[in-house]
Amino acid sequence: DDDAGMAPIQYLADEASGPEAQITLAQRAHLGGEGLQAALSTLDPRSRHIVESRWLSDDGGPTLHELAAEYGVSAERIRQIESQAMKKLRTVLEAEAAAI
Repeated sequence: DDDAGMAPIQYLADEASGPEAQITLAQRAHLGGEGLQAALSTLDPRSRHIVESRWLSDDGGPTLHELAAEYGVSAERIRQIESQAMKKLRTVLEAEAAAI
């Protein structure tokens, strides 16, 4: 039996309920919801649409080529816009995480 060498308190210990774990969970919840929406609001409308449609859509979203046709630019330009937007989002979210 694997439990033979365990003290009774070890059965009760819940590592996920410690203060550090609770802070981490709160940060993730904020950054995944309100924080993400706030970060997305810092993007221009085209960048926001590209990121939301490619990364936050339930159906997988359009391809670079489909978005390129929609905006009348090359697929490479859509990739560049997406990359710049993702960098900006990362910067905003990291700043928010540091502030929490």
